[in-house]
Amino acid sequence: MGIAKKNRKYAVMKHVISQRDSRLKKNELKGEEAAKKKQKGDDVIREIPQQPSALFFQYNTALTPPYSVLVDTNFLSHTVQHKLELLPTMMDCLYAKCTPVITSCVMGELEKLGPKYRIALRIARDERWERLRCDHKGVYADDCICDRVVKHRVYIVATNDRDLKRRVRKISGVPIMSVARGKYVIERLPDAPEK
Repeated sequence: MGIAKKNRKYAVMKHVISQRDSRLKKNELKGEEAAKKKQKGDDVIREIPQQPSALFFQYNTALTPPYSVLVDTNFLSHTVQHKLELLPTMMDCLYAKCTPVITSCVMGELEKLGPKYRIALRIARDERWERLRCDHKGVYADDCICDRVVKHRVYIVATNDRDLKRRVRKISGVPIMSVARGKYVIERLPDAPEK
């Protein structure tokens, strides 16, 4: 057996260190800075938001008649579709006096929706309902309602919006009212009358 001939390989590049290699001086410095930042991030003291004193487990003792009901755009449009009166139907659902509360964000959303929602807008502009002014930027009613409910847990949220319902369910002690089967239904209110 003879020795195998070794052919020379043409146009083969030698291995070059990449620009991101950790052995390079500039990358070493970056790595040290990242490690320092990570250490600083671990030292952060995390705070758990304090639960309101009105909550007894999931039961909210601050919710007593007359109920304040935060009304959403979606809820008003479903009320119009099902040809329901806002206040009498709410009272039939809760068996108690209640005051619909409409924020300026909800009014802004209804005005933006145009002539298709003019009846819902007329209902919302009624003088009997309580109006709340919003002090934040933008007119996205879902965020506004969630923030207000977290700050003051004395409201029932009236909405048919799935995403908003999902967000409100994560907040303990806040009941949700919605339109279903030609009437209003309430969930998560312990004192609510049985069906």
